[in-house]
Amino acid sequence: MPKFDIETGQTALRVFDSVRALAFIGDLSMGQPTDHSLRTGWLAARLAQAAGLDSRACDTVREVALLRWSGCTANAAGFAQVFGDDIAIRVAMLEGRPGWAEPLEAFGGAGAVMPALAQTHCEVAGEIARMLALSSDTEAALRNIFEAWDGAGLPANVARDMVPMPVFVVALAGDLEIFTRAYGLERALGLIGQRAGTRYPGRLVETAARNAVGWVAELERASLADFDAALTTSDMQRLTSAELIADVIDLKLPWMTGFSRAVAATAAVCCARLALDEAAQARVYHAGLIHGIGRAAVPNDVWNQHGPLAASAWEKVRLVPYWTARAGKQTGALGEAAELASYAYERQDGSGYFRGAGDSALPLEARVLAASVAWVALRATRPWRAALSTDAAAQTLRNEVAGGRLCDEVVSALVAGDAPVVRRPTKNASQGSLLSVRELDVLRVISRGASNKEAARELTMSPSTVRTHVESVFRKLECSTRAAATLKASAMGWL
Repeated sequence: MPKFDIETGQTALRVFDSVRALAFIGDLSMGQPTDHSLRTGWLAARLAQAAGLDSRACDTVREVALLRWSGCTANAAGFAQVFGDDIAIRVAMLEGRPGWAEPLEAFGGAGAVMPALAQTHCEVAGEIARMLALSSDTEAALRNIFEAWDGAGLPANVARDMVPMPVFVVALAGDLEIFTRAYGLERALGLIGQRAGTRYPGRLVETAARNAVGWVAELERASLADFDAALTTSDMQRLTSAELIADVIDLKLPWMTGFSRAVAATAAVCCARLALDEAAQARVYHAGLIHGIGRAAVPNDVWNQHGPLAASAWEKVRLVPYWTARAGKQTGALGEAAELASYAYERQDGSGYFRGAGDSALPLEARVLAASVAWVALRATRPWRAALSTDAAAQTLRNEVAGGRLCDEVVSALVAGDAPVVRRPTKNASQGSLLSVRELDVLRVISRGASNKEAARELTMSPSTVRTHVESVFRKLECSTRAAATLKASAMGWL
């Protein structure tokens, strides 16, 4: 289990375990099988070695292959705005289906839409690599992950000699994995061949074509242990903060900024009030951080609906904790936490999901997590309702107790003394002095999805003043997108 500091609320685990969790989230966001990034990394490592890349570049390939979709949650809202279903369109895009880009015409074409979406993805992915203390090579590659060999890539049409070679290796390996699965190996090699000299260099295509039959056959026999052995680098053996996973999860829906951290910290405090030991506090805290992993599998247009969900949409929501449980199978030290996290929406009367587990199947830690998720969510604004007051939220939880759905002991501990939503600051919180009070106010509002005009109304300032503050925040945080600013601010404990 990851290390947990009871006093500070900070938790640490191996970078590799964090990366595997982020890869799982990325695969869900892209509508891919949950071992897609692992398989891509395995192929990319083989391709890099066969192409004669040195050991440093091969390590970069491994790290980039696992993290190339780590920026997916950051631009999910943008994809949803243009395409509706942010996941289905990504599947169509990755498989090269005819007509996938037709909806872009209503927004001025691909050139008007895709660069901004790619910029958000690349900036966040690069920032994640920096936060994980991975090499500058890995960070640079992720910031250029959609660039192309012919200079016609995204977001900036960078010349080939300015793009790290691992970018092209990972792109080809990813295409080989996806096309082989979707169309078979023969057609996959044909599609890759069509991209030789444009998407990636011809010599890499030739290397892949010579070895693909053997690689794919071997890949089909590979186990999770084989992937671990093939993809771990020395940099990924260090420790990092598990809170980063929570922040990446919450980027998918701007109105959920800070939600997973708040659930984790609130649940840990509830455990302390119930006199549970430190090990229990740690388990519940970790589970709170990652309980939303499966949320990545559900399109944003489902989450943003104001009215009742259709049966098909509700079924997708019911599978959220299932995917969280599945994440535990390939996230190493987070496995125990992921299993507990998958009980976040169970109820004692058996009306919860995905298991429909009843009273006797729910340990106290699971009851704490379920009630904490509800307690934090009720007092937060959602697209379909305003935030409830503390009193109204407490009464709602008591009604759930009366209905036999939540635990009386846990709810009493949560609502005791009008307990606020808990959010522990990080050790870097003092760096908030980097921003002015008003800049922090603006950042907190726009991080939750507000436009400049909406922020101006909420903060009673002019849109031009908001814009000036946003530009200043970006400059001070050394970023150019709201998602990257949100990620950095979350890591600092400001949101």
